[in-house]
Amino acid sequence: MIETIEADNSGYRFIPGVSQYSCGIGALPGFTIERVRFSNVVPLKRGFEKIAEIIKAAGRPLAAFGACELRSPAPFTEEGFRAFNEVYIKTLIEWGVMKNGVNPVARSNVCPKLDPPPEPGFHAFCFTTAAPNAPASFVIAGSGESVEGKANYRDYTVRLGDTSPEAMLEKAKWVLDEMERRMSAFAGDWRQTTAVQLYTIRDVFPFLERELGKRGVLRPGLTWHFNRPPVVDLEYEMDCRRVHIERVIEV
Repeated sequence: MIETIEADNSGYRFIPGVSQYSCGIGALPGFTIERVRFSNVVPLKRGFEKIAEIIKAAGRPLAAFGACELRSPAPFTEEGFRAFNEVYIKTLIEWGVMKNGVNPVARSNVCPKLDPPPEPGFHAFCFTTAAPNAPASFVIAGSGESVEGKANYRDYTVRLGDTSPEAMLEKAKWVLDEMERRMSAFAGDWRQTTAVQLYTIRDVFPFLERELGKRGVLRPGLTWHFNRPPVVDLEYEMDCRRVHIERVIEV
């Protein structure tokens, strides 16, 4: 059984992850998760300001901020990724969302191969709102083909540096298993997802049907972003969600 923790004054519980993000969130009874996507990537500082405005306008505390999808110009070195995360979590601490080094906010941070943003920013975010009798909702954080929370990614990456069809299948299986593990914390599986997102610039067509199709991943359709994972040498990332309210805001 995967441990989950209720985040204070948030309307959700989360799967503990690493300092920069949790592994996923699930709405508590009486709440639902809403997703807001920006029409264009909003730079980090301004994005946090917009998110605060939207959450407050909905009559919710900043602690309702539960997940986000970031876009960065290019994959980071491991050292660069650590430095970026320090900037990111600073606002979460100021908001009172992150306490005692525990971060409840789920996250995906990927890098568009085409038309990348000039600086890191927000593509989308999720927060909870009060909704009596709402169906269950959850957001699973992005995962690449490496174990998180270790001293580095390189020593724990599946088939590091290998992008052959066989290696990509092995990477995909690892990530798919991790998605399924995280969903199980909220009694979820692929049949319950309302959206599944894939981030890679490699060819996945050889196993799209026989691996993803076989597992039921494609049931709600698959959104394939031609993006790289956030750290150099990672090649395959996914996230998924069960969210019933989504909207797009022009920026």
